[in-house]
Amino acid sequence: MNHLDTLSEVELLGLLKLGDKRVFDHFYKSYSLPIYRKLLKMTKVDILAEELMQDVFVRLWDKRHLIESGQPFKSYLYTIAQNIVYDFYRKAAREERLQSEVKAFSTELYHHTEEKIFFKETREILDKAINQLPAQQKLVFTLCKMEGKSYEEVSKTLGISTSTINGHIVKATKNIKEYMFNYEHITLAFSIAVMMAVNKI
Repeated sequence: MNHLDTLSEVELLGLLKLGDKRVFDHFYKSYSLPIYRKLLKMTKVDILAEELMQDVFVRLWDKRHLIESGQPFKSYLYTIAQNIVYDFYRKAAREERLQSEVKAFSTELYHHTEEKIFFKETREILDKAINQLPAQQKLVFTLCKMEGKSYEEVSKTLGISTSTINGHIVKATKNIKEYMFNYEHITLAFSIAVMMAVNKI
């Protein structure tokens, strides 16, 4: 039995507030799937739900010192998830161009023939975006998103924790998005996100 399994939630939260990464990994493994499912119900878009789920745990780690040990941890995570979704849509609402292109792309996404053509044309740009990543980000991103390996598999291969892997994925995704936005074509950035999720090419 894992030593952490013998500790109460209050004890675990106390360790998390002190920066214990083992506890963070423990909470990530325990709650990432329930949080993802909640976000999927709220957004109806799997790649968006996955990205926002990663944002939830990044925010958890960044704000760990603000955690109140007495409140139910699952409810605390759900509140973070809900706030992140609201923040996302508020930002989208402020950017009309982004909002309209997301809707247009969402409709086109289900036309598989057009989708495959679009993916083929954008693969070269995706490769350039990945190649500009720092070495460790590039390696972790390629193994997880392009080769479809799980965080646990990559953790064993590289000898780093799943929370570190998650951090690399979040940063790599952000860097790739920024690279794509520099082309001033928002739908292209969203197509890249879909490609990273489903590994169709």
